[in-house]
Amino acid sequence: MSTSKTNPAQAQTKAPAAASAKAAKPASEAAPAAARSQNAQATTDAADAEGAEAEFAESGTFGGWARELVWQAPSWLVSLLFHLVLMVILALIVITPPDTSSVAELTLSPGEEEDDIESLEDVLAQDELEETIEMSDEMLEVETDVVAEEVSVSEMDAVEPAEMKVKLQDFGVPTAPRSDMLSQLGAMDGAEFGGRSGANKARMVAAAGGSKGSEAAVARALKWLAEHQLPDGGWSFNHTKCPTCQGQCSHPGDLDEARNGATGLALLPFLGAGQTHQDGKYKKTVGAGLYFLASRMKRDGALNEPGGRMYSHGIAAIALCEAYGMTDDKKLMAPAQAAIDFTCYAQDPVGGGWRYTPKQAGDTSAVGWQLMALKSGHMSYLRVPPAVVQKASAFLDSVQANSGATYGYTTPGSGHGTTAVGLLSRMYLGWKKDNPALERGVNQIDKWGFSHGNMYYNYYATQIARHWEGEVWDRWNSSMRDWLVAKQDKTGHQAGSWWFGGGGDHGFKKGGRLYCTAMATMMLEVYYRHLPIYRKQAAEDDFPVD
Repeated sequence: MSTSKTNPAQAQTKAPAAASAKAAKPASEAAPAAARSQNAQATTDAADAEGAEAEFAESGTFGGWARELVWQAPSWLVSLLFHLVLMVILALIVITPPDTSSVAELTLSPGEEEDDIESLEDVLAQDELEETIEMSDEMLEVETDVVAEEVSVSEMDAVEPAEMKVKLQDFGVPTAPRSDMLSQLGAMDGAEFGGRSGANKARMVAAAGGSKGSEAAVARALKWLAEHQLPDGGWSFNHTKCPTCQGQCSHPGDLDEARNGATGLALLPFLGAGQTHQDGKYKKTVGAGLYFLASRMKRDGALNEPGGRMYSHGIAAIALCEAYGMTDDKKLMAPAQAAIDFTCYAQDPVGGGWRYTPKQAGDTSAVGWQLMALKSGHMSYLRVPPAVVQKASAFLDSVQANSGATYGYTTPGSGHGTTAVGLLSRMYLGWKKDNPALERGVNQIDKWGFSHGNMYYNYYATQIARHWEGEVWDRWNSSMRDWLVAKQDKTGHQAGSWWFGGGGDHGFKKGGRLYCTAMATMMLEVYYRHLPIYRKQAAEDDFPVD
């Protein structure tokens, strides 16, 4: 209930109005009913207006105005104002993000125990979980050791085959992935040189006609070679210079200055048996020999020298390339590639051959060693320019006879040794097995047969027969294997070595007992030293020719 106060001015205004109303009442009673009704409505409106004016004056300024505005405004305007005000209020409310300090973070470190992690079950129950795994910054290297099947071979137990090793790493130069080579033996699963060690080696010896006696002879030969290594890591064709020998072995060679050639030739039988500077019984021996070659290499990659000349370079280059191809040791990549580069540089730019000095017109014998170096480099995924290969084929064309079935030295001919070199080179340069000239050449080698005097011819012809396989190989192997085993020295300080004389092989006098031992050992390693070229599962890429 409210109390209304009236000021004097208002009272004076109301009094005359009331008096006038009383005086006019008799007249109004005589008016028609409609007139009375209109007068009554007018009186009511006037009273309402007077009351509203009085209420506005009573409430003051903003409050009364606001109430009047609300009462007089349409309903939609009121609703609009209400929602605008509500939206402003909601916008002013600050939403505080939830505190995440209590969310647990799981950090797993190698070797960490479960007891060190608080409330592991509670952490794993959360809807979102972030794992942070701390890894070592060191490069991870994966080495796979292939378990070799044991082979019961008398005296061969002295030679521990080098384990196969696969290294997962990047290559800094344009070389093919090592995995490409790992599929070339088919079921044997090995690289081009993978038959030289482990279970692959044992299977290939048995399948290709090797024997316990041949493997025992290889073991004895490696022992003799290791005992005649010089203190500087190299070898000499004059093996009497070795402190452990001091002339106990007869028939030294007279190429004292051809140290690179002697070292390369001595290393090849170790590599052929799967011995490297990383694995095997003779890894220190092989490592010292490779270091000797690398340290004597000239800046341009040359390993030629007085006495051995380009022959020394070719033989040493084969050893470096095979060692790199077998181990994938990046320290060997640079010297192996440099040796290949120098071989390419030294090629006769006109005739396409090699001889004693760089760029000299070639002879078939020197060409054979250089081509084998290029092929070893190619099998190890080193760079071999196609133009060099094309020129070498052109040289062979210039010395071939009988339409390519036989070969001469510097001109067309049919010498035993030069024909064997020429035919093996043709095989590696891509001649197919059905090539008529190659078939005739292999038949000629088969007719000549194994020589009891010329080991140079035997070395190349043994590889030809092995690649050809079949009856040709069976006949050759039956003549070669047991004869070599029987001819090996087995007593005294010479035990494990060979010496042959005569037969037109000039290497006997120049290279001496070291030369004979290395050549005979590689012939007895022919079962696994290289894969047969014409076998489907061992098909290898030809030399690049375009």
